[in-house]
Amino acid sequence: MARSLHKHAVAAACVEGSRPIIIMARQNPQDPKAPQPSKPKYERDYKPPTFTIKEIRDSIPAHLFERNGWLATAYLCKDLAMAFSLFFLASYIDSPFLPSYLRYIAWPAYWFAQGVVLTGIWVVAHECGHQAYSNVKAVNNTVGFILHSLLLVPYHSWRFSHSAHHKATGHMTRDQVFVPRSRSEKGYPPADNDHNISVSHLVGESPLMSLACIVGMLLLGWPLYLFSNVSGQRYSGWASHFNAHSPFFLADQRLDVHLSTLGVLVVGGGLTYLAKMLSFATIFKFYVVPYLFVNLWLTLITFLQHTDPVLPHYREKEWNFQRGALCTVDRSFGPLNSMFHHITDSHVAHHFFSTMPYWNALKATPYLKAKLGEYYIRDDTPFPIALWRNWRACQFVEDTGDVLFY
Repeated sequence: MARSLHKHAVAAACVEGSRPIIIMARQNPQDPKAPQPSKPKYERDYKPPTFTIKEIRDSIPAHLFERNGWLATAYLCKDLAMAFSLFFLASYIDSPFLPSYLRYIAWPAYWFAQGVVLTGIWVVAHECGHQAYSNVKAVNNTVGFILHSLLLVPYHSWRFSHSAHHKATGHMTRDQVFVPRSRSEKGYPPADNDHNISVSHLVGESPLMSLACIVGMLLLGWPLYLFSNVSGQRYSGWASHFNAHSPFFLADQRLDVHLSTLGVLVVGGGLTYLAKMLSFATIFKFYVVPYLFVNLWLTLITFLQHTDPVLPHYREKEWNFQRGALCTVDRSFGPLNSMFHHITDSHVAHHFFSTMPYWNALKATPYLKAKLGEYYIRDDTPFPIALWRNWRACQFVEDTGDVLFY
């Protein structure tokens, strides 16, 4: 298959702010004057950072590491008040008080707004999983378990795998979230013969197929990750957050995994009962659609945090915790940043110090930026554009090498 049919990233031709823009060019091996594939400049010049964790921690004021359970609870109460207020207002959408034509506007508005608010509540439970909500472990796990169960998330199961993700971010064989596939795993031919790319790969890289895959990821990515570890490490057998014997769980964690599954089943049973008592349509409109929006936001945020052409991934020889923590991007979601409790635009700080409260992670970010210099990455590209760009550019990493880029 002629290489002219296949696109390659050939160079970082210009810089927007502090991040390179990848320019795509068509290659033709039959034309010696055609541009040949080469590594972008940022990849050619990349040298892994040598900071120690102490150096990084010392660059941040000590008071920013202090947790405050009362303040965290106040923020949670604000989120819950917004969620109940939206639910209350939505109860009038199908009433005679609202003209029927306005219902077609009011329901989507409710779905979007409630999805955003519930995502913020999910983030609070995420804070609990990191023991950042308060200084008391029992309080953290109780609040986190209740909130995540209500959102059909097996709290402890997720907490264990998410901890493994933080302990090995950017590690090719130990990270647990959006782990890059290698050239051979994706079925591509060797680099010196990649003009023989198959038709199936060409179809898979087409804009229409890319769009379909993005939609599928945003709708189903989160539940599929929980149920079958999609986008995580590849294991034999059923690797699932609902299987206490999954390879990413330890033997002494199994009881909590079972408890987490029970929490999801209880909430699922409650929703089923309400659907029989009220109607499936009622539960669908009030709960299921906002829940799908939560899935969308979680998948979108996580994908863009850890999948980008400028982010390296490491094999064991070159990986350490500091390097792994830098394998993430701070990204602006505009006015949604505050609704998502800044998990979007202070994620680098979060990966270095996951027990730091989210309101302090935002304050710590300028200190981190000053300390890390060029190794700190922030991207203010509008997230729909960044999603499309990164999905198209981040296909696979090479099978060889210790520092890898898409």
